[in-house]
Amino acid sequence: MTEPIIYTKPKLIEKLKEISASGWIANARTGNHGGIGNTLEDLIGIKENNLPIPNAAEWELKSQRINSSSLTTLFHIEPSPRAIRFVPQILLPKYGWAHGESGKKYPAGEMSFRQTIHGLSRSDRGFMVVIDRKERKVLISFDSKAVDVRHSEWLKSVENIIGLKELNPQPYWGFDDLEHKAGTKLLNCFYVQAEVKTDNKKEFYWYSKVMMLEKFNFEGFLNEIENANILVDFDARTGHNHGTKFRMRQDKLPLLYKKTTVII
Repeated sequence: MTEPIIYTKPKLIEKLKEISASGWIANARTGNHGGIGNTLEDLIGIKENNLPIPNAAEWELKSQRINSSSLTTLFHIEPSPRAIRFVPQILLPKYGWAHGESGKKYPAGEMSFRQTIHGLSRSDRGFMVVIDRKERKVLISFDSKAVDVRHSEWLKSVENIIGLKELNPQPYWGFDDLEHKAGTKLLNCFYVQAEVKTDNKKEFYWYSKVMMLEKFNFEGFLNEIENANILVDFDARTGHNHGTKFRMRQDKLPLLYKKTTVII
């Protein structure tokens, strides 16, 4: 039986520098969208991001394509007040609209409430994330005046069901709950970015940038909601609530940490 590999942080940094110096490396998992991370794990000799650094369970390995701003899910967390079950009980029946597959894939009358919103501007249906630092809450807000004319029929239905005022109560996440949830998901990490090329239908990676990110920064998290780099994603239909997610533009990860050390 082979001995498990144990890394100290300096040894892992040395290994990552060695991998980067190797240049282009073929995808070890053909046909796998997670090829960048899987190939890196194979090169380091670890399984599923299980970084074997003694006394450092709070460290993880994160990898992505360079210049990729695609959204990645940070975590799921339903808004408060939780007892109300806000998304399926209020947002969906009162602010929802006919699902595109109503009467086809799903039963007739299937409703949908799908919105990906942030704190920089309102969506075309008038929703936005608002941060109240005095009350220590991240709130969801609705403004009927911001609704695009394309949704005028939907707006009439909202007016008939509940009126066009602000959400009352407003769904929210308390700072303490959110900081705890984010802090348990956004661990200290070695953040590796790879350039990608395709040759004869096979992907190759060059792990050209490595940073060490330490100490989750909740104020940075709030700032990036306001900068539209962290978004709140609602995805509910009558038959199923897929859950409320906080999602992030991948390339903004370093902004969520207090200490950033460039290794390569």
